[in-house]
Amino acid sequence: MQKPYPIIGLSLIICFLLFGFGLPKNIEKKVEKELQKTFQIDGFSLIPVELSPSINAKLPMQLTTQNFMKITDGVEHLGYLFVDKAMSKTADFDYLVVFNTDLAIVHSKVLIYREEYGGEIGSKRWLRQFIGKTGSDRVNYKTNIDGISGATISVRSMTMAIDELLQSIGILQKNQVL
Repeated sequence: MQKPYPIIGLSLIICFLLFGFGLPKNIEKKVEKELQKTFQIDGFSLIPVELSPSINAKLPMQLTTQNFMKITDGVEHLGYLFVDKAMSKTADFDYLVVFNTDLAIVHSKVLIYREEYGGEIGSKRWLRQFIGKTGSDRVNYKTNIDGISGATISVRSMTMAIDELLQSIGILQKNQVL
């Protein structure tokens, strides 16, 4: 029986390459911290998910090798990571969404918020509303996602982004891509 050391070594190299080139430097450490906390692990690998242009053209949100990745611990598939930007009133903010292997949201986080007002969307309490949502769910500000006074634009933007992501995941599941 072959020892898993070459696989783990290769996974660590892939992780280094992805963190070095795939994610912007200003958010890679934040992403790493959130994944360690979510999965209670120290080492993991991110493997870019590459979709065909024809499939990606059908999606409400473009999923690229730069923003959508499979998470493994070197042996076991743990879930998926999505990192993107959404608009606030005058700037954008970086966020992440973590899915389990069943493609249900297990964690979301606002990584960098660049406005003076509206940063409350980064609160754990507000973000908990997305936990457990899947590709068959829709999220909508005012319908099933609570607003935050003083953060209306950011709330709408984040809710719309996650809704488009969930719709995209649903399409990929329906077409048996994921």
